[in-house]
Amino acid sequence: MDEALAKKLRILADAAKYDASCSSSGAPKRKAGKDELGSTTGSGICHAYTPDGRCISLLKILLTNYCLFDCAYCINRRSSNVQRARFSVQEVVTLTVEFYKRNYIEGLFLSSGIIKSPDYTMELLTRVAKSLRRDHGFRGYIHLKSIPEASPWLIEEAGLYADRLSINVELPTEASLQTLAPEKDGATILNAMAQVAERIVEAKAERRRFSPAGQSTQVIVGADATTDEALIRKSAHLYGSVGLKRVYYSAFSPIPEGSGILPLKAPPLQREHRLYQADWLIRYYDFSADDVADAADDGMFSLDIDPKLAWALKNRHRFPVDVNTGDREMLLRVPGLGARAVDKIIKARRHTRLRLDDVARLSSALKRARPFLIAADYTPGGLTDRLDLRSRLVEPAQQLSLF
Repeated sequence: MDEALAKKLRILADAAKYDASCSSSGAPKRKAGKDELGSTTGSGICHAYTPDGRCISLLKILLTNYCLFDCAYCINRRSSNVQRARFSVQEVVTLTVEFYKRNYIEGLFLSSGIIKSPDYTMELLTRVAKSLRRDHGFRGYIHLKSIPEASPWLIEEAGLYADRLSINVELPTEASLQTLAPEKDGATILNAMAQVAERIVEAKAERRRFSPAGQSTQVIVGADATTDEALIRKSAHLYGSVGLKRVYYSAFSPIPEGSGILPLKAPPLQREHRLYQADWLIRYYDFSADDVADAADDGMFSLDIDPKLAWALKNRHRFPVDVNTGDREMLLRVPGLGARAVDKIIKARRHTRLRLDDVARLSSALKRARPFLIAADYTPGGLTDRLDLRSRLVEPAQQLSLF
């Protein structure tokens, strides 16, 4: 690789690190045929490296970090004093193909600042994916960050070649967008997401290819005064209205020479973690947005206990749950029992009455579950109602487990 291209890679890979909405989950399984290149698997992709040596799943870069927009929270805004670079379409295609041949990557995540116009930028992003698919027979994973202000037909064309499209909502409220990103419009963003959702549904019905891994989005946490409850309600609305695969929560990072309207400090990373846990409750644990909101205090999730435990402590009258007779919905709400553990419990209890030791073999977090469940040889007595139960179940500060 020549030095000029290597320099661009260093700049544009680093510039892409703030974009969290990057995942291969949901991509169809594909293997390369004759004269084709790359593959995807159901378990995701791996073996990608950034210039600083970090192992990631995709070659994650920006086409350019030049940008017409001046979003206050973005390091690449037009008024930012950062080193700029721009790849050509062919350079991105060459990097992707050559990195794959060296077994560095199995896919590409490509985003970009806005140059000349949204349509011009979206066309360049699509040309990269189109060239990889058509000219090189690339069968690996491609994730394109779509430009919501671009023409609908350009976004539709991108979906023909990308495995996943993502359109970032950036901030959860229109008021926050007007303050921190006045050149962006919330209605335009949601309309573009709805358009992608419609095309995905149509393509599935017609058994043709269009963004087969769905679409995702990213929201910035801590750049404004939006509460955790409002963020989760926004996510629940998007999951229901446009069928998102994932919402990514990205903790705001203070940037050099940032605007005076931005916070001086980043929010605690534990806040981002709690939002992911709350999001998980909606997606996999049959919690409604109202249920999850009930776990918050004054709109914010506690940093010392996860939202599922917080909900259980506020709803002690619904516990304990008998592992041998309780329905799946309530077992999913027992702190310490994950979805897989619950399914194993339901399967096992068809053949025998489960004892506490049996539950321990099916779940690695029995300590948190004990006060909230009944087994054949165990009842928690007054443990569920103990006033000090919360303090006894607080996670160690360094622990970041998912329930």
